[in-house]
Order: sequence, then C-alpha cells, then structure tokens
Amino acid sequence: MSSFLSNLFPEEASLPAHVLLPQSIEQREYLINGELLRWSGDQSPVLSPVFVRTPKGLQQKVIGSTPLLTSHEALQALDAAVQAYDLGHGAWPMMTVAERIQHIEGFLERMKEKRSEVVNLLMWEIGKPQKDSEKEFDRTCDYIVDTINSLKDLDRNSARFVQEQGIMGQIRRVPLGVALCMGPYNYPLNETFSTLIPALIMGNTVVFKPAKYGVLLIRPLLEVFQKSFPKGVINIIYGRGRETVGALMETGKVDVFAFIGTNKGANDLKRLHPKPHRLKAILGLDAKNPAVILPDANLDIAVPECVLGSLSFNGQRCTALKIIFVHQSRVEEFTKRFCAEVAKLKMGMPWEAGVSLTPLPEPGKTEYLKGLVEDAIRLGARVINERGGEVNETFFYPAVLYPVNNKMKVYYEEQFGPVVPIVPFDDTNEAISYVVNSNFGQQVSLFGQNSTTMAQLIDLLANQVGRININAQCQRGPDTFPFNGRKDSAEGTLSVADALRVFSIRTIVAAKITDSNKQMIGQIIRNRESAFLSTDYIF
Repeated sequence: MSSFLSNLFPEEASLPAHVLLPQSIEQREYLINGELLRWSGDQSPVLSPVFVRTPKGLQQKVIGSTPLLTSHEALQALDAAVQAYDLGHGAWPMMTVAERIQHIEGFLERMKEKRSEVVNLLMWEIGKPQKDSEKEFDRTCDYIVDTINSLKDLDRNSARFVQEQGIMGQIRRVPLGVALCMGPYNYPLNETFSTLIPALIMGNTVVFKPAKYGVLLIRPLLEVFQKSFPKGVINIIYGRGRETVGALMETGKVDVFAFIGTNKGANDLKRLHPKPHRLKAILGLDAKNPAVILPDANLDIAVPECVLGSLSFNGQRCTALKIIFVHQSRVEEFTKRFCAEVAKLKMGMPWEAGVSLTPLPEPGKTEYLKGLVEDAIRLGARVINERGGEVNETFFYPAVLYPVNNKMKVYYEEQFGPVVPIVPFDDTNEAISYVVNSNFGQQVSLFGQNSTTMAQLIDLLANQVGRININAQCQRGPDTFPFNGRKDSAEGTLSVADALRVFSIRTIVAAKITDSNKQMIGQIIRNRESAFLSTDYIF
C-alpha cells in the first residue's frame, strides 16, 4: 500500500462529534400489520466501509446489526398486506385519492424530522459524501411532493366523462394489488422510494425489504411508517433475500414486483412466481452506458462531464458512464485532460468537505475491481493515471484504462465502481455497433457539435436505449422525465407521472347514452353514492 493512501482513514478518537453514532445500533424492530415487533433471533452485523485507526491497528467499523428474519416472518408480512388489500375491498384501496394523499403528506412531514439521522447513516453505511447524502434525502422529499401533485393532475383529468360512439364512460386508475418493493444499496432511500411511494399512493399494499447495504437508515423511519398508514398497508422485513423474498414469490400472492438490482437477480426471483403472467414487474437493472467523443467534441464540456459521469459516487450508479469511446484524432488530448481532472478529485471520509472519492461498501469490491484492471493490463491496456488502481482496504483509487479492447472483461462487464475504460475508435460505426450489440440499453452520451452527424447518431440510437444525452453525462433527472431502459436494463418506466401508471391499471365505467342511464349516473354523482364514479377532484 502506498503512503498516499496509508493515512486515508481517520483516528477513531478524532471523529467529528456531529457524525458520531451510538456505540452500536442493534436494531431488532420490524413492522408487520401496523405493529413494531421485536426480533429475538440472530442478527446480521452492519459493517461500515469506513475503517478507523486504533491502538490495535486499522479496524473496520461495525456500526450495528439488523434482524435476520426467516421465511416465517416474511410470510406473516405478506399475509398482512394481502389482508389489508382484501381483494381490492380493503380500507386502503377503497379510499379516495384525497384520503390517500393525506396519509402520504403526513408521512412526509414526519420523515423530514429524521433528516439528520438518515443522512448520517447514509454516510456511515454506504460511504456517500455528506453533500450527496443530503441531496438524496431532499430529492426524495421533493419526489414525494411531485408525486402528490402529479396524482392530483391525474385525478383531475380522470374526473371528466368521455362520450364516444353513443357510449359515455369515466376512466380512472385503480391499484393492482400487493406489491413487493426492493431498492438498491447505492440509493437506498431515493431509488427505493421512487417505487414505494407510487405503489402506496395508488392504493396498493406493500411488503418492503430494504437494500442489502444501507439497511439501518430505514430504522428511524419505521415508526414514521407505522404512524402514517393503516395496519397492513406497509410491512417492512429484513433478512437474507434468498430465504425471505423467495418464500414471498413462491406463494403467488405478490401482484407487483418492484426491484432495482441485477437482471440475474430479477430473473431468479420472477421464476419463483407460480403465475408469472399475472406478475407485473417494474425493474431497474444493469447498464453499461457509453460516452462517444466525436472528432469535433468540445473537450471543455466533454472532459468534466465524463469525469463526473464516470466517477460521481465512485461510479456506483446505474446511470454512470461505464465506458468511453474516443475518436483517434482526440484521444491523446482527451486522456491527458481526463487524467488531470481525476487527479483533482478529493478523496477522504464522507463527512469531509468537498470530498468526491470515498470507501466502497460492497465486501470484496476492491478485489473485483483489481481483477478487472489486471485482466485489462494482461490484454494490452495501461493504467494511465498516476496511482490508478491502488487499494487500501475498502478504498480503491480510480483507475483509467487505455487502450481498452473487446477482449477485456471491462469492455463488457458493468464495473459499478471507479474503473474507467477508454476505447479509441476510427469509425463511428464501432461505437454504434457496441450499443446495438450490447445486452444493455439504458442510456448513451454523445459529445459533438455537427448537427448533421448528431442527427444521424440520434436516429441510429433511438431504438437502442431509453435516453440519449447530448453533450452531457448520463443521468436520471429531472424526475419528471421518463426513466427506463431496453434489453437487460429495465422493465417498465419510472418518472413522477409514469410511476403512478405502472403501479395501477385503468378501469372504465361505461354506459349507453340514454336518458335513463344519464339520470341514474347523474344521481350517483350528485348524491356522492360512489367513491369511484365521481366528478369530484382535488384542487
């Protein structure tokens, strides 16, 4: 280990007071049917990616533990959700839109009181810089507000009657049933809530299993969930996914599967469902998003966008740039400037001001990344940035690899970490072919200034990926934009408005336009005899 990484981790005695955690957070609570139950069985330790220097040497911080629930508790949670949904006749799915919104608004206000606690746990559990952790919390709150407003718009538009070919009808969206929601460790709050909140607000009942890392940060919100929703509407379980989630899927009682993770994980779980044709899946999966640097690219824009796109949160984002294609005429200048910008990134602990590079939370991740680098070097690439690929426990200093070719693992595999492969090309068709033949199809970034060339590339790529970024990194936001993918990258579309649709289905009440039908329907509406058939809407 080089000296520049040797003092990266802090002295235990010098940790800032504002980020200190209790000695150990032993979480034994879980939420089923409106009750916070206490687990007395085995626990799973929660290790922080942060190591501290102690008199006994460098030691990884164990910040707490979570319940290792079994299939028994998971099935109890599912039964509670099934009972609360009650084949669509439960109190929650039968509520008006306005009533469900009131519950979500109450949840949001209580959630905001937990901001500092959740932000601190984001830093300690997954090594996310404080600024990004705060942004994730605030963005999640904004997402909830936007979801509420979008549902109001949807409800307003649904309140009108449509008349067509002698038939009058009213079309509204109704819930699908029981949802299983599982989020990713890299955005354990925001990405999780981007499925959880729409599922709830549309009237579904939910079993929610937190991500495998970033688990403890849900603890401050358990009581918030309990106070904000009727019994059985939201149930929160912990434990090993193979035992708990597998048991849930095998029952066939899960109607909606919301999962953000790998396509292999999604496939394995979907296969367990006895009636897969009845399972609605909303999936955010793997990606290998390329950037293409054209001969006329403005490197003043392309270089910082590619550095941010490939190394923001250590490259641990599905929307990160995972491979960069650079035209031969620009590759020397691009790589030189790229490495210079990487060298400016500050490394350190998540709570340090201005830090960009932090420890990685996944066990074994640094060894995996080191293996990718060694494989690339063996097949002809070089690490072209100073100190690239050096390791200290959970910290991996970014490795910029060049020239990368199609014989290397990093050319195909999603590294999900701070390794940046750069591929030189002579013909733009080489980069196009990469996207067309890839198993993934989330996004691509194009950097250039010629309108004719850019237009051609847009047309060639529009049927390959979910989003084409012009002179900008790949990204999810704004949350009002659709977020999807093709091939192995996604199933279903998420955005503020799209999420409301994917967690619901349209139902129409229709009748022939006759005097007697108009009189009867008018009476139902005037007397407010139906919660569904109504011209009321939320302002």
